[in-house]
Amino acid sequence: MTATLEHLNITVRDARATAAWMERLFDWHIRWEGPSLDSGHTVHVGDDSRYVALYTPKTPVRESGSSYVTSGGFNHLAVVVDDLDAMEERVKAEGFKTGNHADYEPGRRFYFHDHEGIEVEVVSYA
Repeated sequence: MTATLEHLNITVRDARATAAWMERLFDWHIRWEGPSLDSGHTVHVGDDSRYVALYTPKTPVRESGSSYVTSGGFNHLAVVVDDLDAMEERVKAEGFKTGNHADYEPGRRFYFHDHEGIEVEVVSYA
């Protein structure tokens, strides 16, 4: 039996703002938006097969420190693109700083952090 990732759920301060940059950069669309757990608000943004659920709780979000030293912490989201250089220009035009560039077998990558602190890896196998 093979499993396929359908979605990832991330808590953010502003689900609509995070969804907006994801739509612009990745050519995704909002699949659903509405009220959710504990009077919060959720936006599902992605393509027709997979998405990221962005959850904003009713109470303000508090910082929890580095996810890399937190059990169960979310470390980063990775997306695959055909043209890494073109995507890096789009990421920079959105106002994000790129870093941690690497060429490795079988591809190339870079990372950036959004305004929420979400780390995104962008990789190309082309």
